[in-house]
Amino acid sequence: MNLSQFYINGKWVDPVKPETLDVINPATEESVGRISVGSIQDVDNAVIAARQAFNSFSKTSVNERIELLTEIRNIYKKRFTEIAEAIMTEMGAPINLASGAQASVGMAHLKTAIRVLGEQKFEYTHNNIVIRKEPIGVCGLITPWNWPINQVLSKLAPCIAAGCTAVLKPSEIAPLSAIIISEIIHEAGAPAGVYNMVHGYGPIVGEAMSNHKDIDMMSFTGSTRGGIAVATASAKTVKRVSQELGGKSPNIIIDDAKFNESVTKGVSGCMSNTGQSCNAPTRMLVPAHRHDEALEIAKTAANSMKTGDPKLQSTDIGPLVSELQFNKVQELLKSGMQSGATLVTGGVGKPDGLEIGYFVKPTIFGNVSNDMEIAQEEIFGPVLSIIPYKTDEEAVSIANDSEYGLAAYVAGENTDKLMYFARNLNAGQIHLNYASGGADAPFGGFKKSGNGREKGEWGLDEFLEIKAIMG
Repeated sequence: MNLSQFYINGKWVDPVKPETLDVINPATEESVGRISVGSIQDVDNAVIAARQAFNSFSKTSVNERIELLTEIRNIYKKRFTEIAEAIMTEMGAPINLASGAQASVGMAHLKTAIRVLGEQKFEYTHNNIVIRKEPIGVCGLITPWNWPINQVLSKLAPCIAAGCTAVLKPSEIAPLSAIIISEIIHEAGAPAGVYNMVHGYGPIVGEAMSNHKDIDMMSFTGSTRGGIAVATASAKTVKRVSQELGGKSPNIIIDDAKFNESVTKGVSGCMSNTGQSCNAPTRMLVPAHRHDEALEIAKTAANSMKTGDPKLQSTDIGPLVSELQFNKVQELLKSGMQSGATLVTGGVGKPDGLEIGYFVKPTIFGNVSNDMEIAQEEIFGPVLSIIPYKTDEEAVSIANDSEYGLAAYVAGENTDKLMYFARNLNAGQIHLNYASGGADAPFGGFKKSGNGREKGEWGLDEFLEIKAIMG
């Protein structure tokens, strides 16, 4: 893999200033290579290329863009195994997850972008007014490490579909899969400058992109703190900002015959991807009179999950992505234990036999009150807080008592009650009985979880300007 160069204007190029960063395999704590990290000058070069390419690419036909996206998807299929192995290596996803949801979602985003592009009306008449949808311009894309391919292609596929050009800054922690994407786009024959990639740190490369006068839009996925920084810098040039930020998703368990199943699946959903998903159901709300029963069910479910080597098919939970993330989770575990919550299973330290790697114990806390730090802070680890509620109204109140509003979950049998909760929860996605909308459902949040939407036709609209022609 080409770790030492950036992809700018259809070529692999050296950084303006030589500086490198080790890419660490979180399962072994060993370096798997070094990437170059970029500077303001590297961003300038990428933006110049993207701006020049936009003049012609924005005028390409729908069929030309469908052909390009189709070719990208065909090459992606051929390199699927490499992509899955890169994800496993760079951020520790167990191989079943890396080759399942993590890598497969890239195929889904490309397929959806092709479908939506074919269905989109870019010019139509409305009340004697001609409405045109036109590509917004050069787009800066900043993506995180926890679902690296998902976030790259949920932005890049509709960006290309719209006729925009892109400058991508993938996470410097997990850059390997993005390098493969760059190779795929090059092989697919994308015109020079349509897609550009610069590695680097958020406060340098990310800020340079957000500040840049010739970038028309920033699409950012990451922490709320990072999103505020991007929005603040972008405000100077009044560029569009689309953000998908943090989450602390509630999961309301209804008191019915599905209780055992609902709790068990909720634990699995929280622990998946080692809890490193912004939409993970990390706050489980259970009827107060079944709270202790829920703790036993959750303990059994958590203890049945195998933590270990991501390369093994039997592994359910891999390591956290970095030492920094490991230390953050340990501090929050201590906070939970000191707050008066009941430690049901797990806790501080590494699992037995896993001294090397950033592994943590799957942890369940019971008797959690919603004002505790573990109920309000996005932990980003395999840590579940179980909170009792007495009435449906109280459950809604607790669920909505968060600065976040990315996702919410409701599990149970009664359709009317499921929909009562769904209509009253303040979140961008509501999962009933853990259903997923895949690549077609709009994804984004309320409150400090961001603004704008990704996926489907909503994701394409983010990259389009609307023009009204009258007379």
